[in-house]
Amino acid sequence: MSEPRLIALAGQQNAGKSTLFNLLTGLHQHIANYPGVTVDKKSGLYTHAGQRLRVLDLPGCYSLSSFSPEERVTRQALLEDRPDVVVNVLDASNLRRSLVLTLQLLELGRPMVVALNMTDVAARNGLRIDPQALERALGVPVVALVGRKGQGAEALREAIAHAARPGTPPHYGALDPLIAELTADLARIPAVSDLPARWLATTLLEEDPEAAQILRARGVDPAPFEARCAASAEDAPHGLADQLFAARDAQAAQLAQTAAVPTRDDHVPLSERIDRLVLNRLLAPVILVATVWAIYQLSIVQGYELTKITWPFLAGMRMFVADLLPDAGFLADPQIRALGLWLVDSANTLLNYVPIFLILFALIAIIEDSGYMARIAFILDRVLHRFGLHGQSTLPFILAGVFAGGCAVPGVMATKGIPDARARMATILTVPYMNCMAKIPLYTLLINIYFPESKGLMLFYLATFTMLAALLVARLLTGTVLRGYDTAPFVMDLPAYHVPTITGVLRRAFDRTWLYIKKVGTVVMAIAVVIYVLLQFPGVPETRQASYDARAEAAIAQFYDTLQGNPNLAAVPDQAALVDLVNVYTDYKAARLNAQSRAAVEALDAGIRAAHPDFAPFVLRARAAEDKAAARALRTLANARSALRGEMRKDRIESSFLGMVGRSLEPVTQFADFDWKINVALLASFAARESSVSTLGVLFDQDEGQNVTLEERMGAEQKAGGRTALSAVALMLFFALYPPCLATVIMVRVQTDSYAWMGFSIVFPTILGLGVASAVFTLGSMFDLTGLEAMTAVYVTALVLLLLVALPKPWRRAAIQPTGETP
Repeated sequence: MSEPRLIALAGQQNAGKSTLFNLLTGLHQHIANYPGVTVDKKSGLYTHAGQRLRVLDLPGCYSLSSFSPEERVTRQALLEDRPDVVVNVLDASNLRRSLVLTLQLLELGRPMVVALNMTDVAARNGLRIDPQALERALGVPVVALVGRKGQGAEALREAIAHAARPGTPPHYGALDPLIAELTADLARIPAVSDLPARWLATTLLEEDPEAAQILRARGVDPAPFEARCAASAEDAPHGLADQLFAARDAQAAQLAQTAAVPTRDDHVPLSERIDRLVLNRLLAPVILVATVWAIYQLSIVQGYELTKITWPFLAGMRMFVADLLPDAGFLADPQIRALGLWLVDSANTLLNYVPIFLILFALIAIIEDSGYMARIAFILDRVLHRFGLHGQSTLPFILAGVFAGGCAVPGVMATKGIPDARARMATILTVPYMNCMAKIPLYTLLINIYFPESKGLMLFYLATFTMLAALLVARLLTGTVLRGYDTAPFVMDLPAYHVPTITGVLRRAFDRTWLYIKKVGTVVMAIAVVIYVLLQFPGVPETRQASYDARAEAAIAQFYDTLQGNPNLAAVPDQAALVDLVNVYTDYKAARLNAQSRAAVEALDAGIRAAHPDFAPFVLRARAAEDKAAARALRTLANARSALRGEMRKDRIESSFLGMVGRSLEPVTQFADFDWKINVALLASFAARESSVSTLGVLFDQDEGQNVTLEERMGAEQKAGGRTALSAVALMLFFALYPPCLATVIMVRVQTDSYAWMGFSIVFPTILGLGVASAVFTLGSMFDLTGLEAMTAVYVTALVLLLLVALPKPWRRAAIQPTGETP
């Protein structure tokens, strides 16, 4: 079968490219990333008039310059893939803006079709569109469309199928002779014969550095061409690049005036009327906060509510996998079972975010398609720009939990659309500082222990300190390690408002969520295995393992002694049968917790009676005296087994590689007043933030028969060891600045496509957090500060630094004032 014809969709953002791509390809799509960047690469297939066509949806961009990743990817695809037809998608309601890119596409000399989309919006805005006039001027087919309604789709397919000629090259007035001369000279060079000579000529005029790089890469010296451009620039008052831009803009304006004729002189477009409210100086922040609050509530809060529905299915899948694995032992499980369940639990942790992502990506698609996303960037860019961030950094911070309750994983995911490479990297690396819900348990634990009278104030400090820290760190990173990253000119494009389509929103939500599942799922397994090994090996020392085995044998012997003369004892003639009984009992309890109704419980009981009739008296609610005695004996044994396994887990953690690392770190962490137990809890929390509290619950264990809260147990031991509220402040500050959890680190790897930046996201916050915690504890101890006084001092210091960075610098302005003297 012959290769399908390649069709490239090119156009500016918000022109409706994605809608036309879906209209042409339907469900036959594939979404990936371009190599080296996190820009979506979408392709799809369709058949028309006996032809097979592959559509490549190029990233939306404003020009074919090389300022942003989207522009570079689009230009590279057009030059290297050499599409058979370029479909230029225009926004009919704003032709002048869209036609600048059209003129650049004509210079490539490829067969082309112009898709004049959103003609209905243009009509509502009082414009009469004349496609024929534009077709005569450009020399290529022009098809009028209403993409979201499917109007004009068949005409577009016909035009694409028969497109065979490039358009009319644009004319730039006084620059035309120089362009023609450069084009002719470049066309005679064999090394660049595969490139459009006219495009290369205009790119040299634009002083685009990549033009010279292309020539050097092919063994051609660009100096003679650059010299001719420089010589010609002497006669241009504002330089050739500005002259070329002005000529393009003037020609675009002339074309727009020809093809779009106003029918109502006093008509104010609907989008402009909405913007008078949405971008009002006083109302804009209120509307923005309300919008962000709605996104937060619907995606994070309600998304977590949906996990209550999805989690039983994930738990059921875990039970299904557990049934396929070797049975659990009385004390220790086979390694294949332990590792298998560990991997399932790791995957379930990530899959549990799927409801959140579906809602989040749907809401983002609505905001993008409606046109409000550009307004958000417009409102906040000026403030965030002072710290090296971008207006579109707002949404990731909100999703990660500006105050409390977010999640860093969707926050990092939401950085995908930030066009400025430096600001995007700074956002990725600072989003984890936000207060995700998984941090709250440790904060709550420590505040309840050390600050029972100042809970509200401490929570306020923690909730807002992380945002101050993120802004300061972003400014530090963009001025140092991220300095070499490209920055894109902030082009403020305010597209017309549109009503998003249900199909488009749902398709993008599912596509993006599936991409997350595929990418994260392939990485998480490898990292989960490493964490498992570090926590499980080398294992409990032999002498202590012998003690556990002896206690287990004693508990089993007590079980048999208790049931002497009980007829139910015949069901467990040996220890192998007893282990089966305990496992059935444990599985039954877990399944009953997931049972959603009385009918489900009855079905579960019926299953036990059918599959394990001899075990039923032990497991199910009993009435006969001998059955009640058997059930009590089993509960006693199961509780003893659970306690032993818990002690072994604690022992294994202490003896594990991570445990040994925790002890080895004490010489360093002692300056922040962290002992080995705190170190182990922090290391375990790398897998999941909640693990910090659960690990502390194991490490600060209680004696058998006690029922004391973790706050009481940990507080009593820590205070007896001399640790004060100042120690708790140091720990909370470290936890606030601590490296992101495993799932977020994986997402940093996915979004940056770099193991180096993934490592940086771990190492840098560790050094920063430990440095801050150590300084606070050391200085606080030196000045005999209470915990609350130390936290207040840290907060005020961060706030002052923020104001110093953010406020205008009058001394800098004075330094550049003309003085009349030669320096």
